[in-house]
Amino acid sequence: MEMIRELGQPGDLGWVIKAHGEMYAAEYGWDTTFEALVARIVADYAQDRDPARENAWIAEVDGERAGCVFCVDGREDDTAVLRILLVDPAARGHGVGGELVDTCVEFARKAGYQRMRLWTNDPLVAARRVYLKRGFRLTAEEPHHSFGADLIGQTYELDLR
Repeated sequence: MEMIRELGQPGDLGWVIKAHGEMYAAEYGWDTTFEALVARIVADYAQDRDPARENAWIAEVDGERAGCVFCVDGREDDTAVLRILLVDPAARGHGVGGELVDTCVEFARKAGYQRMRLWTNDPLVAARRVYLKRGFRLTAEEPHHSFGADLIGQTYELDLR
């Protein structure tokens, strides 16, 4: 049985960082600079969160953390930013990623944002399918070397009106 709940239980912040570091190293060979990026995103959220404009969710399957997503203020032009979507490999294929993204998009709409943006990288094919199915469109691509790998960064946007 799965459920989506707001982030806020003890250990949630640390789990998000640990899960990202371990899963991206195992699946894509990314180094600890990626885990450090996630740690900064999580720390900024925890320190400066505006509850009316920002939120985060944890997906649980059978009472265990199995995924997460964050909605943060893009700080310009009424744009929300979807950050650090993750679904544990054991929970994939059951719609968990879609439920997390839907929850995030719904929150952003209710918070009054006009657009939602996200940044991802080309190897994340399953996540890209989730975004495209919900109407996100690719607006920019740029090659870069990050996290110990050659990647193509991708920006996606969704009109929330």
